[in-house]
Amino acid sequence: MIEAANYCNHSRDRHIVIIGNGISGITCARTIRKRDHHAKITIISGESQHFYSRTALMYLYMGHMRYENVKPYEDFFWEKNRFSLIHDWVTKVDLAEKKLFFKQSTDITYDILIIATGSIPKKFGWKGEELSGVQGFYGLQDLNEMEVNTKDIKHATVVGGGLIGIELCEMLHSRDISVTFLVKDKHFWGSVLPEEEGSLVDRHIREHGVDLRLSTTMEAMEGEGNGKVSRIKTDKGETINTQFVGLAIGVTPNVALFQNTSLEIETGVLVDPYFRTNIPNVFAIGDCAEFREKPDENRKNIEQVWYTGRMHGETLGYNLTSDKAHTYQPGVWFNSAKFFDIEYQTYGKVPATLEEKMGSFYWEHPNGKIGFRITFDAKTQAILGVNALGLRVSHEFFDCAINNQWKINKVMARLNEADFDPEFFDSHITSILQAYNHRFGTQITHKKLSFWSRLTGTSL
Repeated sequence: MIEAANYCNHSRDRHIVIIGNGISGITCARTIRKRDHHAKITIISGESQHFYSRTALMYLYMGHMRYENVKPYEDFFWEKNRFSLIHDWVTKVDLAEKKLFFKQSTDITYDILIIATGSIPKKFGWKGEELSGVQGFYGLQDLNEMEVNTKDIKHATVVGGGLIGIELCEMLHSRDISVTFLVKDKHFWGSVLPEEEGSLVDRHIREHGVDLRLSTTMEAMEGEGNGKVSRIKTDKGETINTQFVGLAIGVTPNVALFQNTSLEIETGVLVDPYFRTNIPNVFAIGDCAEFREKPDENRKNIEQVWYTGRMHGETLGYNLTSDKAHTYQPGVWFNSAKFFDIEYQTYGKVPATLEEKMGSFYWEHPNGKIGFRITFDAKTQAILGVNALGLRVSHEFFDCAINNQWKINKVMARLNEADFDPEFFDSHITSILQAYNHRFGTQITHKKLSFWSRLTGTSL
């Protein structure tokens, strides 16, 4: 820990300015306000006036929600908590004078600056990227652009086999738009999912009528002279007629505003475990932050996940209002998503390709829509990670098991405690255990749980 006096400006009337109103910036602002009732807090965003749930944008396009439904807080919340909001784009930052300049608003000064500018969609430099109808998907402006670009079209192409790619496919499919999905790997999300899980999702994608083309990349986009995309060419020599191209090849930190300043940047804004940059009283959190050293051996230097952004904001907000500053402690890795109708959860370490000295057990339901994998250290037998597709497992259970290095047989013996499927859903835990016993020659049985222990998780 470090002393607060050596960490930041703790004066009573300090002005804290946050650039970005995503989950990181807003969590940080809320954490500060809960602990400091005097600081002036200004939140800046050119994208939207109020914070919204970025992960819910797809449901606006699909008609499942309206914009007011994706704002976690009522509009009066910001004034009630004395947050000053500036709905404008920052055009210049003077770090020496602690001053921000805007596209339209009057410039302001700050005592503490928090950079939470998030990400922007990656581009690959393809020929035709500038054509109308070609875009990425990340924020509210992208959603509005997609509404225009997909109006009355018949066919769309999505390039990139990750989470944003499959979201775009589902969005387009919901409007009866024919979709071709180009994935460079041998199966969906090949950089993250092992082959069995990827193949399970491949089948599911095709069952929804998506033209999934694996081991295929795009080489160029072309138009008819009207500035709009009309076809693409693939590395297989194919020409695909299309009226929209969704680029889903990942995101990159949004740091262009700081490129010609004294702020140290590689891919993102470089920070230490306290989110400090190389400039005093300037911090960075969320998608745009890049740790100089990984926060954990199983973590990346850049964390671009919703819950890690929230943890960044909580940690920095606490440190800015505490007598002692604490380093960022992310805990056991986890993530979740939905692939059309299949829910996905992952905990701990489950690499796409098994590492040396790593054991693995995989079970799949005969219907081909439900899968479960558990990885473990082949020498110590300690559990390393879990993948679950089409069934729900308890976060609390696996966080405990991985943190405490439970041996694989102990985890399997208590696997019924991890069953988190809703009431009246079929449980697959017994089938998973039977397959495990058959595979490893064990005779593990489950301890019968009382209703109360299942409800409360007290058996942990």
